[in-house]
Order: sequence, then structure tokens, then C-alpha cells
Amino acid sequence: MGSSEEHGLMIEDNGAESRQLDQTRSRFPCCIVWTPLPVLSWFFPCIGHIGICREDGVILDFAGPNFVCVDNFAFGAPTRYMQLSKEQCCTFLDIPAHDPEEETIQNGDRREIMTWDGALRKSTQEYQHQSYNILTCNCHSFVANCLNRLKFQAGDWNVVNVAILIFIRGQFVSRLAILRTYLPFILVLCIGLAFGGEIFLAYLAIFIFILVGWFLTGTYFFKKLIYV
Repeated sequence: MGSSEEHGLMIEDNGAESRQLDQTRSRFPCCIVWTPLPVLSWFFPCIGHIGICREDGVILDFAGPNFVCVDNFAFGAPTRYMQLSKEQCCTFLDIPAHDPEEETIQNGDRREIMTWDGALRKSTQEYQHQSYNILTCNCHSFVANCLNRLKFQAGDWNVVNVAILIFIRGQFVSRLAILRTYLPFILVLCIGLAFGGEIFLAYLAIFIFILVGWFLTGTYFFKKLIYV
């Protein structure tokens, strides 16, 4: 089963039928995926590029102004993934009552649950008309928007808790993915300490403090500053 770890990881779909993750084809059904960013991740490995996958495993990621990549993850193959359970999604269509195509369920006045791909499609359409800015409207904004449409774990997702979610609960796709994530940071840290010593550490701490402070402030204190 050695090769299956690299080429065919299995995940459970709500305890029913299982779906196969195909790493070689970058197929991660109903998952959030993450990969390091060039340069930025070398100094702070918590920073990365994130996307969300359709039911067929195709990755969607907000990668530039008015542009959502489809099946072409912007910064290389994913190194981490996290399966999302549909049982934790409770989003419903808000269709006018006169719509002839409306399909309702017999449970109060709630409408039929929106499909997974339908929610992602709406977010994609929205972000195809959004300007990209790494500080105010980025790939994490897009994924948070998707999760809010799905009402995953009741919604209220933002760039900060999405980043924490994938960093803490994300699984590495392979041992090589672990090296790809942390080795550049370790090398930069060793070189920085060798040539800069405490000065390098001070500047690195300031950089991380400013970056984290910006997203915390823009998310929780000035809520319109960072778009979701």
C-alpha cells in the first residue's frame, strides 16, 4: 500500500460511500486545499495560498483580479487538505415562491438545500468581479465566502479563522509536502541567524507582528476593511 499513500488517499463521505483523493491529478472532493506561497511562506510558514474543491475534486482558487482559477491551483500542487463534511453545512436556497422550478422540502418554510457545487458557483461568479489585493481581498476571502454560502458549521467565516482551520486541522498529502512547507523556512531561518543573528530575529518578529495584526484588526475591529 506504499504507492496508495502517494496516489490514492481515501476519505469518507458522511459515513456512506467513500471518495478517492487523487493527488497526481489534484482531485480533492469537497476539501479545502493549501500550498505555500513563494518568498512569504519562507519567512512565515503559516502564510499560504488556499482553495476549495468541487464535488468532483476540481480546485477553485481566487488568484488575481476578477479571476478564479479552475483546475489550475495557482502556486503548485496542494500540500495540505481538509475534508469538509456536508452534514455540517446547512445552507438553503432562497427561491421566490412563484418560481416554477422551485423544489421545497417538508420542513417548515425552509427550501431545498443548495448543492455544494451550486454554492461554489455563486461565490465564483461574485469573485470574478472582485479586485485582488493580498491584504484586503485574497484567496482566503474567497474560501470564507464559499463556507458562508454553505453555512459550514453555521457560517461566520473570515480570513483569520479559515487560515487557522486549515493550518490546525489540515492533513499533509505526503512527507514531501511537509518538507516543501517547512524546509524553506528552516533554511531561511538558519541563514538569517548565521548572518544577522538577533537583528534578523527582531525584523522577522516585527514582520509577523504587523502581518498578523493587520488581519486581526481588519477582520475583528474594522470589519469592512477585509472583503469576504
